[in-house]
Amino acid sequence: MTRDARDGARRRLSALAEDPTARWGPARSLEQDAALLGRLMMAAADHQQSGGQTVDVTPDDVGAALGLFEDMRHQLDRLESQVVIEARRRDMDWRQIAQHQGLNSSQAASQRYQRLMTRLEEIRQGVR
Repeated sequence: MTRDARDGARRRLSALAEDPTARWGPARSLEQDAALLGRLMMAAADHQQSGGQTVDVTPDDVGAALGLFEDMRHQLDRLESQVVIEARRRDMDWRQIAQHQGLNSSQAASQRYQRLMTRLEEIRQGVR
C-alpha cells in the first residue's frame, strides 16, 4: 500500500464517529503502549540533544519498553484477524483484502490470515 493510500485510510477511519466511552480494548491497549514507546524515544532524543541536561533513559527503561513488544504483536495479530473477519462478513473477497494489505494475491491474503489464526491459537494454548 502506498503512503497516499495509507494516509487516505487514516483519514477515512478518523472520520468514523468516536464514542470515548466505548474504546475497544485491544486497540486502546496498542494505542497506550505505542504512546509509551514514543515517550521513551522522545526522552532519549531530548537527553542526547541537550547534552545530558534532561532526564536520562536508563537501561531498565529500555528493557521495559522492549518487554511491551510481544504483547503488542499479539494485540496486533488479534486486531488484524478481527478486521479480516469483518471484511469477509462484508463480502470482501480475498483479492480485495490482499489489495488493501499490500499483498500480491488472494492466496497470500488467505495464507496470512491462516498464519495469524495459527499464531493466536498457539498463544491461547501457551505453545508460544
